[in-house]
Amino acid sequence: MDFITKHIWFLLFVAWGLPLGYYRSKFRKIVYQTDSWLINIKPLFWKEIKGLFGNIYRENRAYKKFRNFYRFYLTVYALLFIAYLIFD
Repeated sequence: MDFITKHIWFLLFVAWGLPLGYYRSKFRKIVYQTDSWLINIKPLFWKEIKGLFGNIYRENRAYKKFRNFYRFYLTVYALLFIAYLIFD
Protein backbone atom coordinates (compact mmCIF):
# COMPACT_ATOMS: atom_id res chain seq x y z
CA MET A 1 0.00 0.00 0.00
CA ASP A 2 2.92 2.29 0.69
CA PHE A 3 4.11 1.90 -2.91
CA ILE A 4 0.73 3.05 -4.24
CA THR A 5 0.60 6.15 -2.07
CA LYS A 6 4.15 7.13 -3.01
CA HIS A 7 3.62 6.60 -6.74
CA ILE A 8 -0.02 7.55 -7.20
CA TRP A 9 0.70 10.25 -9.81
CA PHE A 10 2.85 7.91 -11.85
CA LEU A 11 0.17 5.22 -11.74
CA LEU A 12 -2.54 7.70 -12.74
CA PHE A 13 -0.49 8.99 -15.69
CA VAL A 14 0.27 5.46 -16.88
CA ALA A 15 -3.34 4.30 -16.53
CA TRP A 16 -4.75 7.34 -18.33
CA GLY A 17 -1.97 7.49 -20.91
CA LEU A 18 -2.03 3.89 -22.12
CA PRO A 19 -4.76 4.37 -24.76
CA LEU A 20 -3.32 7.70 -25.98
CA GLY A 21 -1.41 6.14 -28.88
CA TYR A 22 -4.50 4.34 -30.12
CA TYR A 23 -6.73 7.41 -29.84
CA ARG A 24 -4.21 9.68 -31.55
CA SER A 25 -3.72 7.19 -34.36
CA LYS A 26 -7.46 6.86 -34.89
CA PHE A 27 -7.93 10.64 -34.88
CA ARG A 28 -5.08 11.20 -37.35
CA LYS A 29 -6.50 8.55 -39.67
CA ILE A 30 -9.84 10.37 -39.67
CA VAL A 31 -8.27 13.81 -40.17
CA TYR A 32 -5.87 12.78 -42.94
CA GLN A 33 -8.43 10.35 -44.42
CA THR A 34 -6.11 7.36 -44.68
CA ASP A 35 -5.86 3.84 -43.29
CA SER A 36 -2.10 3.65 -43.65
CA TRP A 37 -0.10 2.97 -40.51
CA LEU A 38 2.55 5.43 -41.78
CA ILE A 39 0.38 8.32 -40.59
CA ASN A 40 1.51 7.46 -37.04
CA ILE A 41 5.15 8.29 -37.73
CA LYS A 42 4.80 11.26 -40.05
CA PRO A 43 5.18 14.69 -38.42
CA LEU A 44 2.08 16.26 -39.98
CA PHE A 45 0.64 18.47 -37.24
CA TRP A 46 -1.17 21.50 -38.67
CA LYS A 47 -4.14 19.69 -40.13
CA GLU A 48 -4.39 17.61 -36.96
CA ILE A 49 -4.45 20.76 -34.82
CA LYS A 50 -7.00 22.37 -37.12
CA GLY A 51 -9.10 19.22 -36.87
CA LEU A 52 -8.88 19.18 -33.09
CA PHE A 53 -9.80 22.82 -32.50
CA GLY A 54 -11.88 23.47 -35.60
CA ASN A 55 -14.38 21.66 -37.75
CA ILE A 56 -12.72 20.58 -40.99
CA TYR A 57 -15.31 17.93 -41.98
CA ARG A 58 -18.68 19.45 -41.16
CA GLU A 59 -20.75 16.62 -42.63
CA ASN A 60 -18.73 13.73 -41.12
CA ARG A 61 -20.51 12.55 -37.95
CA ALA A 62 -17.79 10.03 -37.03
CA TYR A 63 -15.18 12.81 -37.14
CA LYS A 64 -17.24 15.12 -34.92
CA LYS A 65 -18.03 12.39 -32.40
CA PHE A 66 -14.43 11.20 -32.12
CA ARG A 67 -13.05 14.75 -32.12
CA ASN A 68 -15.24 15.61 -29.12
CA PHE A 69 -14.20 12.43 -27.32
CA TYR A 70 -10.51 13.12 -28.07
CA ARG A 71 -10.89 16.69 -26.78
CA PHE A 72 -12.37 15.32 -23.55
CA TYR A 73 -9.58 12.76 -23.23
CA LEU A 74 -6.86 15.38 -23.72
CA THR A 75 -8.59 17.80 -21.34
CA VAL A 76 -8.61 15.20 -18.57
CA TYR A 77 -4.94 14.47 -19.32
CA ALA A 78 -4.11 18.19 -19.01
CA LEU A 79 -6.11 18.50 -15.77
CA LEU A 80 -4.30 15.49 -14.37
CA PHE A 81 -0.97 17.14 -15.18
CA ILE A 82 -2.06 20.46 -13.62
CA ALA A 83 -3.21 18.62 -10.49
CA TYR A 84 0.17 16.93 -10.32
CA LEU A 85 1.95 20.30 -10.50
CA ILE A 86 -0.26 21.83 -7.83
CA PHE A 87 -0.58 18.98 -5.31
CA ASP A 88 2.74 17.22 -5.50
